[in-house]
Amino acid sequence: MTPIKSKLFFLLCLVSTQAFCQYTDVINSNRPGVSRSAFSVGTNVAQLEIGPYSIKEERTPAVAYDVSGFGIDFAARYGLLFEELELNIEGTYQNDTKTFASNFSTDEDRANFRFLAIGAKYLLYDPYKNAEEDKPNLYSWKANRQFKWKSLIPAVSVYLGANYDTKPNPYTYSTVEGFSPKIMIATQNNFSGGWVFVMNLIKDRIGTDQSDFQYILTLTHSFSPKWVIFGETQGIHSDFYADNLFRFGGAYLLSKNFQLDTAATFNTKDTPSVFSVNFGASYRLDFHKDKEIDNGNSFEDIEAKRKSNAKSKRKQKEEEDLNKINKRKKKDIDFD
Repeated sequence: MTPIKSKLFFLLCLVSTQAFCQYTDVINSNRPGVSRSAFSVGTNVAQLEIGPYSIKEERTPAVAYDVSGFGIDFAARYGLLFEELELNIEGTYQNDTKTFASNFSTDEDRANFRFLAIGAKYLLYDPYKNAEEDKPNLYSWKANRQFKWKSLIPAVSVYLGANYDTKPNPYTYSTVEGFSPKIMIATQNNFSGGWVFVMNLIKDRIGTDQSDFQYILTLTHSFSPKWVIFGETQGIHSDFYADNLFRFGGAYLLSKNFQLDTAATFNTKDTPSVFSVNFGASYRLDFHKDKEIDNGNSFEDIEAKRKSNAKSKRKQKEEEDLNKINKRKKKDIDFD
């Protein structure tokens, strides 16, 4: 999620709390939630986010069954060309056993991608860019934590991508196969006091019999430079599957490029009930370089000016030393 989500999430800048620009000094991870930060990882930054999980589902009404197994979430992100642009590939692979409760219990072993998508995210609007008034007040702790109305204006990004589903797939509708479009709008608010709010609106598998709409709301709080906690709700609505999921967890910044996290997921219904626990990590390879500011002077011009100034200072000092020597000589002559 941030996020921690926009982004460690931290918040979501640390993930996300520090996200007043695309690139941050510490890793900006979307884990351990599932929402996506509005901000990218930064140009020339390659980042891997991965986390194994255990899953337990039980359905009690009608055709009763239970599912137990494990899976892994993963995402690879890369900042390309512009600070606002990010390319990514992400997915979830699951392996489980589905057991039907009847007089003749049967087991069904299942394994496949719950989803696999590739796409690009672009930041359309950044309210924190070049915001001089958002700089911290070095003389007032209270001023840095008071509410700012401008913080209600979120950063906004758009995502365009494509899912790929194989057939047969036990986690999708029987007719779903091949590529299908996916779009998303991601917003992010960075509030004072280390609070970050991320919202995702997603239309998935467009044009298929399993086209669904999802919303994800993530609230993150960093209470130290190293620790972040979050709460998240995810709604899924389609003819194939509908649910409301809740997540809680936290993340720890082990180093500026490495984050560890954990979270628990559950719902409040029994068609089926869902409970999942995950542990994950995020790591980045940081090749980012700040762009040089073009003030009309080339490097050669700046270096020549520096040398000229140094030469002028040396010449001035030599003249001052010479004047002192001449004064002493004149004083000696006058004394004689």
